[in-house]
Amino acid sequence: MARNKFDVDEELETPFDIRHFKRALKYVGKYKKQVIISMVLSVFAAVIGLLAPLITQRALDVTLPEGNKTELFILAAFLLLTIIISVEFSAVRARIMTKAGQDMIYDIRKDLFEHLQKLPFEYYDTRPHGKILTRVINYVNSVSDLLTNGLITFVLELFNILFIIVFMFFVCWQLALVVLAGMPLFIGFMFAIKKAQRRAWQKVSNKSSNLNAYLHEGLVGVGITQSFTREEENEAIFDRLSVEYRKSWMKAIYFSNAVWPVADNIAIWVSGAIYLIGLLALGPKAGITVGTIVAMTGYSGRFWQPIMNLSNLYNTFINTIAYLERIFETMDEPVTVSDKENASEMPKIKGDVSFKNVTFGYESGVNILEDLSFDVKAGQSVALVGPTGAGKTTIVNLISRFYDLNGGQVLIDGQDISDVTLRSLRSQMGIMLQDSVIFSGTIRDNIRYGRLDATDEEIRAACRVVGADEFINEMPKGYDTIVKERGSSLSQGQRQMIAFARTILADPKILVLDEATSSIDAKTERYIQQGIDHLLKGRTSFIIAHRLSTIRSCDKIMYISDKGIAESGTHEELMAKKGLYYKLCMAQAI
Repeated sequence: MARNKFDVDEELETPFDIRHFKRALKYVGKYKKQVIISMVLSVFAAVIGLLAPLITQRALDVTLPEGNKTELFILAAFLLLTIIISVEFSAVRARIMTKAGQDMIYDIRKDLFEHLQKLPFEYYDTRPHGKILTRVINYVNSVSDLLTNGLITFVLELFNILFIIVFMFFVCWQLALVVLAGMPLFIGFMFAIKKAQRRAWQKVSNKSSNLNAYLHEGLVGVGITQSFTREEENEAIFDRLSVEYRKSWMKAIYFSNAVWPVADNIAIWVSGAIYLIGLLALGPKAGITVGTIVAMTGYSGRFWQPIMNLSNLYNTFINTIAYLERIFETMDEPVTVSDKENASEMPKIKGDVSFKNVTFGYESGVNILEDLSFDVKAGQSVALVGPTGAGKTTIVNLISRFYDLNGGQVLIDGQDISDVTLRSLRSQMGIMLQDSVIFSGTIRDNIRYGRLDATDEEIRAACRVVGADEFINEMPKGYDTIVKERGSSLSQGQRQMIAFARTILADPKILVLDEATSSIDAKTERYIQQGIDHLLKGRTSFIIAHRLSTIRSCDKIMYISDKGIAESGTHEELMAKKGLYYKLCMAQAI
């Protein structure tokens, strides 16, 4: 997938092969009972429908010349009955496969979403989120028809063609050969456009993904767009992406729409050949009657109809290949941060944290941290300061094992965190970020997010600690007030207070505060500082803050620079050294 670019076409990292399609068929296999029933109904409907030309031949060659009105009415009734049975069987099949098809799509999307939740931060750091959304929603929707009605249609049309050939040879083998003579032309045409058609639909997939990625980015950043009056420039970019998508679609549909006219023209030529050869070359001497000509013409039309249906299905298959490639590419993304085979449960954490010769970098050969070592005792509060990009957030991310190390160890209570399950580790940790995420739903649900068994009284108690209870009770429905996506209906301070209440309720053993108070007013900060003081009691905590007033009382301050710890000590000790931390404090004092 294109890295962090909405206007760069995706390049597949693995080529498509038939194994991908076989893999998709596993989802169909879970519903083989419904598929078999639908297939049987379809075959019966097709066979019954093929009786119509024989009925017509009998009426033209025998019943009408003999003037047998009774038989004519019987034939007409029988013809009507075949139509009714065929339509009813097809309707029942459609209902069965519609439900089964939606179940298949649910399974694919469920597996895809579950895998996405296991992927490491690195995956999301390097990919436009709009392109990920496109794979989960648009591409999965696009493969649904192929995996349901497409497969049934494929088998049904093959049976149709086989039965029609049998019926044609039964009626007149010479004219049956005339009908089959058009097949080499059609097959040659399909092979001629196959590669170009697949490339064209892959390009449609790319341009659709680009458009969705930019749309997602634009919606998330609409406030910045309006603040900087970037509407016209963004409209121009969106228009360019839309034009590229339209051009790619028109080129791809050109190939798809070329199939039907070719098949239709061949069918017309074959019908003409039936009349010419049947009446002029063979004639009555070969037993060719008017009824035979009409029956064979009817079978010819029926023969080319499934051929055209299969060609349309082939178009769908070509289109769907591009989507399947990307769906399975996402499912095959390696989960680089996962439980070891024999990972144990992390015991109840006391809070001792040690880094032993830790080396880490986001890119190969470019280290952020090198040979980093330090020890933090349970219950201590540690502040991380230093220039932007020095590795402060990286350190706290490694404690939660959001990334795997390039070298060294991270130990909690003497236990290497790479040897324990991620769930047992992270469930005992709490992380507060500068831009805390608020989900759409009630305030109560947002606070209970990390601890679903919490009682209403426990939720209120957590909110009272950070001063959130007061503003929540002033809302129309209190704790049951619905907040919008990303908490847009709340102020920054209110979002932070709710996030702090959520963290307090989770009762973490190790706490991480990453610039958690940098974007709030002084009054709100006083409330939240009360919550911080409450949180810090008896917990090992790591605090990242540029506002140095919030970290003076920490047990230890570590100045992170040059891929390691440049200075370490209490506020008073570091001020006395008059080193990097001293200069940082003096700069803020000015």
